[in-house]
Amino acid sequence: MYLVATPIGNLRDISLRALDVLAHADLVACEDTRVTGKLLRLLGLKAPLTPYHDHNAELARPALMARLAQGEVVALVSDAGTPLVSDPGFRLVAACIEAGIAVTAIPGASATLMALQLSGLPADRFLFGGFLPAKAVARRAALKELESVPASLIFYESPHRVAESLADMVQVLGERQAAVARELTKMHEEVVRGSLAELAARYAQTPPRGEVVVVVAPPGEAPAAAADQLDARLRRAVEDGLSIKDASALVAAETGSARREVYALALRLFRGGNEE
Repeated sequence: MYLVATPIGNLRDISLRALDVLAHADLVACEDTRVTGKLLRLLGLKAPLTPYHDHNAELARPALMARLAQGEVVALVSDAGTPLVSDPGFRLVAACIEAGIAVTAIPGASATLMALQLSGLPADRFLFGGFLPAKAVARRAALKELESVPASLIFYESPHRVAESLADMVQVLGERQAAVARELTKMHEEVVRGSLAELAARYAQTPPRGEVVVVVAPPGEAPAAAADQLDARLRRAVEDGLSIKDASALVAAETGSARREVYALALRLFRGGNEE
Protein backbone atom coordinates (compact mmCIF):
# COMPACT_ATOMS: atom_id res chain seq x y z
CA MET A 1 0.00 0.00 0.00
CA TYR A 2 1.42 3.36 -1.08
CA LEU A 3 0.06 6.66 0.27
CA VAL A 4 0.87 9.07 -2.54
CA ALA A 5 0.85 12.86 -2.16
CA THR A 6 -0.43 14.71 -5.22
CA PRO A 7 -0.14 18.40 -6.17
CA ILE A 8 -2.39 20.94 -4.44
CA GLY A 9 -2.26 23.19 -7.48
CA ASN A 10 0.99 23.32 -9.42
CA LEU A 11 1.43 20.06 -11.37
CA ARG A 12 5.21 20.36 -11.19
CA ASP A 13 5.01 19.59 -7.47
CA ILE A 14 4.46 15.91 -8.24
CA SER A 15 7.51 13.92 -7.17
CA LEU A 16 9.47 11.48 -9.32
CA ARG A 17 8.65 8.70 -6.84
CA ALA A 18 4.96 9.53 -7.04
CA LEU A 19 5.06 9.34 -10.84
CA ASP A 20 6.79 5.97 -10.66
CA VAL A 21 4.32 4.48 -8.16
CA LEU A 22 1.23 5.78 -9.98
CA ALA A 23 2.57 4.44 -13.29
CA HIS A 24 3.12 0.93 -11.94
CA ALA A 25 0.31 0.52 -9.39
CA ASP A 26 -2.21 -2.23 -10.07
CA LEU A 27 -4.93 0.03 -8.69
CA VAL A 28 -5.26 3.65 -7.58
CA ALA A 29 -7.84 4.28 -4.83
CA CYS A 30 -9.05 7.88 -4.85
CA GLU A 31 -11.76 10.15 -3.47
CA ASP A 32 -13.16 11.13 -6.86
CA THR A 33 -12.25 9.17 -9.98
CA ARG A 34 -13.03 12.22 -12.14
CA VAL A 35 -10.54 14.41 -10.29
CA THR A 36 -7.79 11.80 -10.15
CA GLY A 37 -8.49 10.70 -13.71
CA LYS A 38 -7.93 14.25 -14.94
CA LEU A 39 -4.71 14.50 -12.91
CA LEU A 40 -3.35 11.25 -14.37
CA ARG A 41 -4.18 12.37 -17.91
CA LEU A 42 -2.34 15.66 -17.37
CA LEU A 43 0.64 13.69 -16.07
CA GLY A 44 0.51 11.33 -19.04
CA LEU A 45 -0.35 8.32 -16.90
CA LYS A 46 -2.91 5.54 -17.12
CA ALA A 47 -3.96 3.45 -14.14
CA PRO A 48 -7.11 1.60 -13.05
CA LEU A 49 -9.07 3.79 -10.62
CA THR A 50 -11.50 2.88 -7.87
CA PRO A 51 -13.40 5.25 -5.55
CA TYR A 52 -12.54 5.23 -1.85
CA HIS A 53 -14.18 7.91 0.28
CA ASP A 54 -16.14 8.40 3.48
CA HIS A 55 -19.42 7.27 1.95
CA ASN A 56 -18.26 3.94 0.48
CA ALA A 57 -15.28 3.05 2.68
CA GLU A 58 -16.98 0.26 4.62
CA LEU A 59 -17.84 -1.56 1.40
CA ALA A 60 -14.73 -0.65 -0.57
CA ARG A 61 -12.17 -1.48 2.13
CA PRO A 62 -12.62 -5.30 2.10
CA ALA A 63 -12.21 -5.36 -1.69
CA LEU A 64 -8.99 -3.35 -1.46
CA MET A 65 -7.70 -5.54 1.34
CA ALA A 66 -8.37 -8.66 -0.75
CA ARG A 67 -6.35 -7.29 -3.63
CA LEU A 68 -3.50 -6.28 -1.35
CA ALA A 69 -3.52 -9.75 0.21
CA GLN A 70 -3.05 -11.18 -3.28
CA GLY A 71 0.15 -9.17 -3.63
CA GLU A 72 -1.18 -6.35 -5.80
CA VAL A 73 0.18 -2.82 -5.43
CA VAL A 74 -2.44 -0.25 -4.41
CA ALA A 75 -1.83 3.51 -4.33
CA LEU A 76 -4.10 5.70 -2.21
CA VAL A 77 -4.45 9.37 -3.18
CA SER A 78 -6.68 12.25 -2.10
CA ASP A 79 -8.14 14.82 -4.47
CA ALA A 80 -5.12 17.03 -3.72
CA GLY A 81 -2.22 16.99 -1.31
CA THR A 82 -1.22 14.41 1.26
CA PRO A 83 -3.63 11.51 1.89
CA LEU A 84 -5.21 11.08 5.35
CA VAL A 85 -4.78 14.80 6.23
CA SER A 86 -8.46 15.79 6.56
CA ASP A 87 -9.19 13.05 4.02
CA PRO A 88 -10.39 9.45 4.33
CA GLY A 89 -7.94 6.56 4.53
CA PHE A 90 -6.68 6.07 8.07
CA ARG A 91 -8.94 3.04 8.67
CA LEU A 92 -7.57 1.44 5.52
CA VAL A 93 -4.03 2.02 6.75
CA ALA A 94 -4.92 0.60 10.17
CA ALA A 95 -6.42 -2.49 8.51
CA CYS A 96 -3.25 -3.00 6.46
CA ILE A 97 -1.06 -2.73 9.53
CA GLU A 98 -3.23 -5.20 11.43
CA ALA A 99 -3.09 -7.64 8.50
CA GLY A 100 0.67 -7.36 8.18
CA ILE A 101 0.52 -5.64 4.78
CA ALA A 102 3.40 -3.24 4.16
CA VAL A 103 2.45 0.45 4.05
CA THR A 104 4.65 3.33 3.02
CA ALA A 105 4.14 6.95 2.01
CA ILE A 106 5.41 9.03 -0.89
CA PRO A 107 5.72 12.55 0.59
CA GLY A 108 4.84 15.67 -1.29
CA ALA A 109 2.62 18.73 -1.32
CA SER A 110 0.74 19.71 1.86
CA ALA A 111 -1.36 22.85 2.23
CA THR A 112 -1.06 22.49 6.01
CA LEU A 113 2.71 22.72 6.10
CA MET A 114 2.97 25.30 3.32
CA ALA A 115 0.57 27.65 5.10
CA LEU A 116 2.53 27.24 8.33
CA GLN A 117 5.78 28.03 6.53
CA LEU A 118 4.37 31.18 4.95
CA SER A 119 2.45 32.43 7.99
CA GLY A 120 5.43 33.95 9.75
CA LEU A 121 4.18 32.36 12.99
CA PRO A 122 6.04 29.92 15.27
CA ALA A 123 6.54 26.62 13.47
CA ASP A 124 8.42 24.64 16.12
CA ARG A 125 5.14 23.33 17.55
CA PHE A 126 1.77 23.24 15.81
CA LEU A 127 -1.61 21.52 15.94
CA PHE A 128 -3.67 20.76 12.85
CA GLY A 129 -7.36 21.21 13.65
CA GLY A 130 -8.76 20.19 10.26
CA PHE A 131 -12.13 21.70 9.36
CA LEU A 132 -13.97 23.47 12.17
CA PRO A 133 -17.70 22.66 12.57
CA ALA A 134 -20.04 24.62 10.31
CA LYS A 135 -22.44 25.57 13.12
CA ALA A 136 -21.36 28.51 15.30
CA VAL A 137 -22.05 26.87 18.68
CA ALA A 138 -20.14 23.71 17.80
CA ARG A 139 -17.35 25.76 16.24
CA ARG A 140 -16.86 27.82 19.38
CA ALA A 141 -16.87 24.66 21.50
CA ALA A 142 -14.18 23.15 19.28
CA LEU A 143 -12.09 26.32 19.56
CA LYS A 144 -12.54 26.35 23.34
CA GLU A 145 -10.90 22.91 23.51
CA LEU A 146 -7.84 24.36 21.77
CA GLU A 147 -7.71 27.67 23.62
CA SER A 148 -4.74 26.83 25.84
CA VAL A 149 -2.77 24.62 23.43
CA PRO A 150 0.79 26.04 23.46
CA ALA A 151 1.24 25.80 19.69
CA SER A 152 0.31 27.44 16.43
CA LEU A 153 -3.13 26.26 15.29
CA ILE A 154 -3.89 25.35 11.67
CA PHE A 155 -7.39 25.01 10.22
CA TYR A 156 -8.91 24.37 6.83
CA GLU A 157 -11.96 26.53 6.15
CA SER A 158 -14.60 27.03 3.50
CA PRO A 159 -14.27 30.48 1.85
CA HIS A 160 -17.81 31.55 2.73
CA ARG A 161 -17.27 30.76 6.44
CA VAL A 162 -13.85 32.35 6.92
CA ALA A 163 -15.13 35.65 8.36
CA GLU A 164 -17.45 33.89 10.81
CA SER A 165 -14.74 31.51 11.94
CA LEU A 166 -12.24 34.34 12.41
CA ALA A 167 -14.79 36.28 14.48
CA ASP A 168 -15.37 33.23 16.67
CA MET A 169 -11.60 32.85 17.08
CA VAL A 170 -11.38 36.42 18.38
CA GLN A 171 -14.09 35.67 20.96
CA VAL A 172 -12.71 32.31 22.07
CA LEU A 173 -8.94 32.51 21.54
CA GLY A 174 -8.47 36.21 22.21
CA GLU A 175 -6.54 38.71 20.13
CA ARG A 176 -3.74 36.82 18.41
CA GLN A 177 -1.75 37.16 15.23
CA ALA A 178 -2.86 34.97 12.37
CA ALA A 179 -2.53 34.35 8.64
CA VAL A 180 -5.04 33.40 5.97
CA ALA A 181 -3.49 31.52 3.06
CA ARG A 182 -5.44 30.72 -0.09
CA GLU A 183 -4.89 29.13 -3.48
CA LEU A 184 -1.46 27.86 -2.44
CA THR A 185 0.93 27.02 -5.32
CA LYS A 186 -1.63 28.41 -7.80
CA MET A 187 -1.61 31.55 -9.93
CA HIS A 188 -3.52 33.64 -7.37
CA GLU A 189 -1.67 32.41 -4.28
CA GLU A 190 -2.09 34.87 -1.42
CA VAL A 191 -1.16 35.02 2.27
CA VAL A 192 -2.69 37.83 4.37
CA ARG A 193 -1.25 38.36 7.85
CA GLY A 194 -2.58 40.38 10.76
CA SER A 195 -4.55 40.12 13.98
CA LEU A 196 -7.59 37.87 14.13
CA ALA A 197 -9.83 40.94 14.46
CA GLU A 198 -8.25 42.64 11.43
CA LEU A 199 -8.61 39.52 9.32
CA ALA A 200 -12.21 38.96 10.44
CA ALA A 201 -13.10 42.53 9.42
CA ARG A 202 -11.31 42.19 6.08
CA TYR A 203 -13.06 39.01 5.03
CA ALA A 204 -16.45 40.13 6.35
CA GLN A 205 -16.32 42.80 3.65
CA THR A 206 -14.81 40.63 0.90
CA PRO A 207 -14.92 36.84 1.32
CA PRO A 208 -11.85 35.09 -0.08
CA ARG A 209 -11.95 32.86 -3.12
CA GLY A 210 -10.46 29.41 -3.41
CA GLU A 211 -9.28 26.94 -0.82
CA VAL A 212 -8.29 28.51 2.49
CA VAL A 213 -5.95 27.64 5.35
CA VAL A 214 -5.97 29.67 8.58
CA VAL A 215 -2.94 29.70 10.88
CA VAL A 216 -3.27 31.19 14.38
CA ALA A 217 -0.42 32.09 16.72
CA PRO A 218 0.02 30.28 20.05
CA PRO A 219 -1.48 31.88 23.16
CA GLY A 220 0.63 34.54 24.84
CA GLU A 221 2.09 34.05 28.27
CA ALA A 222 -0.60 33.77 30.92
CA PRO A 223 -0.76 36.81 33.20
CA ALA A 224 0.90 36.23 36.52
CA ALA A 225 -1.53 35.31 39.27
CA ALA A 226 -1.71 37.65 42.24
CA ALA A 227 0.19 36.54 45.34
CA ASP A 228 -2.98 36.13 47.38
CA GLN A 229 -4.46 33.90 44.67
CA LEU A 230 -1.36 31.72 44.76
CA ASP A 231 -1.55 31.56 48.56
CA ALA A 232 -5.17 30.41 48.46
CA ARG A 233 -4.53 27.81 45.76
CA LEU A 234 -1.49 26.44 47.57
CA ARG A 235 -3.38 26.16 50.86
CA ARG A 236 -6.24 24.29 49.19
CA ALA A 237 -3.86 21.91 47.46
CA VAL A 238 -2.00 21.12 50.68
CA GLU A 239 -5.27 20.72 52.56
CA ASP A 240 -6.28 18.18 49.91
CA GLY A 241 -3.26 16.11 50.89
CA LEU A 242 -0.64 17.12 48.35
CA SER A 243 2.97 17.59 49.37
CA ILE A 244 4.52 21.04 49.04
CA LYS A 245 6.34 19.92 45.90
CA ASP A 246 3.26 18.47 44.22
CA ALA A 247 1.06 21.38 45.30
CA SER A 248 3.57 23.83 43.81
CA ALA A 249 3.67 21.95 40.52
CA LEU A 250 -0.13 21.86 40.34
CA VAL A 251 -0.62 25.56 41.10
CA ALA A 252 2.14 26.57 38.68
CA ALA A 253 0.46 24.60 35.90
CA GLU A 254 -2.99 26.01 36.71
CA THR A 255 -1.89 29.64 36.82
CA GLY A 256 0.94 29.73 34.31
CA SER A 257 3.28 30.99 37.02
CA ALA A 258 6.94 30.02 37.19
CA ARG A 259 7.24 26.74 39.07
CA ARG A 260 10.35 27.84 40.95
CA GLU A 261 8.61 30.98 42.23
CA VAL A 262 5.52 29.07 43.34
CA TYR A 263 7.68 26.52 45.14
CA ALA A 264 9.58 29.28 46.92
CA LEU A 265 6.28 30.83 48.04
CA ALA A 266 5.06 27.44 49.25
CA LEU A 267 8.18 26.95 51.34
CA ARG A 268 7.59 30.32 53.01
CA LEU A 269 3.96 29.41 53.71
CA PHE A 270 4.56 25.89 54.94
CA ARG A 271 8.15 25.92 56.15
CA GLY A 272 8.75 22.83 58.15
CA GLY A 273 6.21 20.80 56.18
CA ASN A 274 6.92 17.76 54.00
CA GLU A 275 8.75 19.06 50.95
CA GLU A 276 8.61 15.77 49.08
